[in-house]
Amino acid sequence: MNIFIEQRVCIKFCLRNENSAAETLQMLRKAFGDQVMSKKNVYKWYKEFQDGREGVEDEKRQGRPSTSTDESHVEEIKKLVLQNRRLTIRDLSDTVGISNGSANTILKDVLGLKRVKSRLVPKALNLFEKERRVNICKEMISDYEPVMKSIITGDETWIYAYDPETADQSSEYRAKGEERPKKSRQSRSKIKVMLTVFFDYRGVVHYEFLPPGQTVNKEYYLSVMRCLREAIRKKRPELWRNNSWFLHHDNAPSHTALVIRDHLSKNSTHIVPQPAYSPDLAPCDFWLFSKLKRPLRGHRFETVEEIQRESLRALKAIPEKDFFGCFEEWKKRWHKCILSNGDYFEGDEVDLKE
Repeated sequence: MNIFIEQRVCIKFCLRNENSAAETLQMLRKAFGDQVMSKKNVYKWYKEFQDGREGVEDEKRQGRPSTSTDESHVEEIKKLVLQNRRLTIRDLSDTVGISNGSANTILKDVLGLKRVKSRLVPKALNLFEKERRVNICKEMISDYEPVMKSIITGDETWIYAYDPETADQSSEYRAKGEERPKKSRQSRSKIKVMLTVFFDYRGVVHYEFLPPGQTVNKEYYLSVMRCLREAIRKKRPELWRNNSWFLHHDNAPSHTALVIRDHLSKNSTHIVPQPAYSPDLAPCDFWLFSKLKRPLRGHRFETVEEIQRESLRALKAIPEKDFFGCFEEWKKRWHKCILSNGDYFEGDEVDLKE
């Protein structure tokens, strides 16, 4: 049986078992892998069966039968793509001797392929770094998931006097035929302020700005740790009384200096592990800083005081439920990292039900 006919039978079966189109697509991807039909075709056949169609075969068309998308051309294009995945549709159509439209149909509708861009990752992880990521995620699940509400996480970030809008922010609705909006290329300003933030599942616990002329060194971070302890005493007294809070921060030199380790050890502060080169597993990096900076992008601030004022306004505008959602997302990311064998997983479709 043709593999696409087989999938249509499966779609019909799922519909009669009252599975949604999205659930059907997910089941097909799991069952057929790389040979699954495109999302568009799955939804199309689901709708047709929903409207009363019974047959799974293609209906006969009037006119001459198409010879460009027959099995021989499909196999030829499949071999070419497997040899070089960067070939364009024009390259394929010229090599095989068919039209661009036919080559596009074979790629998308028959082979179920789509052209995707490479995504940037922090670095190329080696075997030991991946293993370390997996081991820490397993440790987080076993040891720290039960005490998530006691974890306080934080980091530093630069806030700029001017940060250009993202491509998504500058997009506009336009009618068909209207000229696309134009935007000149701009860069970040040199005026900037460093903000340090610590938060838990309920919201911000402590924040402060780096004084002008100061650098983030071990002496400065030691003062931050002392301020953080005082903030916990005032804002999270239940954690302060039993010293039951956990500190999570990254492995920056200023965070791991001997004087910092001695201070934390002296005060019996428990440190939550963080794997190296893993912004995808640090709540500040994968959630807070992007959420904080988004409303500030595209606005120009004249003074350092204005940057501080507006960034604090954006920080305080984040609702409590979003902080809770961040910690829930953090837990999911541990599982995704394990399923990805320690590799970077953002942008990948990782099924947590597996």
